[in-house]
Amino acid sequence: MRIMRALVAAAAAATLLAGCVEGEDTGGKADEAGATTLRLDYAYYNPLSLVLRDQKWLETDLAAQHVTVSWQLSAGSNKANEALRADAVDIGSTAGAAALVARANGAPIKTIAVFSQPEWAAIVVPKGSAITGVAGLKGKKIAATKGTDPYFFLLQTLDQAGLEPGDVTVVNLQHADGKAALERGDVDAWAGLDPLMATSEQESGSKLIYRNVAFNSYGVLNAQEAFLGEHPELAQAVVDAYEKARQWIEDNPADAVKLYAREAKISEAIATTVLTERTKIDVDPVPGAAQRAVFEKILPVLVADANVKTEESARAALDTLFEPKYAQ
Repeated sequence: MRIMRALVAAAAAATLLAGCVEGEDTGGKADEAGATTLRLDYAYYNPLSLVLRDQKWLETDLAAQHVTVSWQLSAGSNKANEALRADAVDIGSTAGAAALVARANGAPIKTIAVFSQPEWAAIVVPKGSAITGVAGLKGKKIAATKGTDPYFFLLQTLDQAGLEPGDVTVVNLQHADGKAALERGDVDAWAGLDPLMATSEQESGSKLIYRNVAFNSYGVLNAQEAFLGEHPELAQAVVDAYEKARQWIEDNPADAVKLYAREAKISEAIATTVLTERTKIDVDPVPGAAQRAVFEKILPVLVADANVKTEESARAALDTLFEPKYAQ
């Protein structure tokens, strides 16, 4: 339900977050009584979000300020960006390249933190496939979710091998549907995403024929610019809570695996593969030079495939995407 913005009564002003002026909202959406809902996403490609949602630190810390927290599942970076554009969430988690493309195409978002450096995408073929390398993809049908890191991974992989996007047939499917299509034999390959990719490997014998961690852009948190302008204290609370979740995973690795397995409905063996072998969470949360270096390599491929309107818009987005002060 759309919650209308309203003025907070003077009697309730004393309970607002520090730094708010009297009469100001304290979150993404406020009702007529001054209560506020902070709207966040969670995703199986974002293990920190699963911890944060499970532990309810934000709910506890913000309750005294009459702020409640709502959660929406994001099935992929494209869905997280759609939710941001539709004003359905205040902060969403995506791959870095997806955030860059969204801003280049007019979405008023800022990247406020980095939650991981993952190897969450690779090129996958089904068990028994005769395809053993990227060259063998020419003329084949490949499932991928446009607007997400696996799709951008595919573009970079083809480019590096001297192939054009037109040399293959991309079947645009959401990640779970791409996995199913691969395993049914409807496509020859899949630009996969973990934990679905690791599940397909371990349960169906699918094979990763090309991996390159450098082609995976970072996992990032993005916020609507309007939200940051109105409620910087809530953005700060979220980034701080994410750092608490990062530390919790490092301090409780076994519990983190169990939580991930339960939430994503995968085995603990698969959860262990994703969390310990393919996800680096011990990274600098401040968005900046490391992410920009990855984006600089991806940008020409995005322009060539018309994922962005113009190179100029992509360059402008690259120069204005990061808002590092919260993570700093």
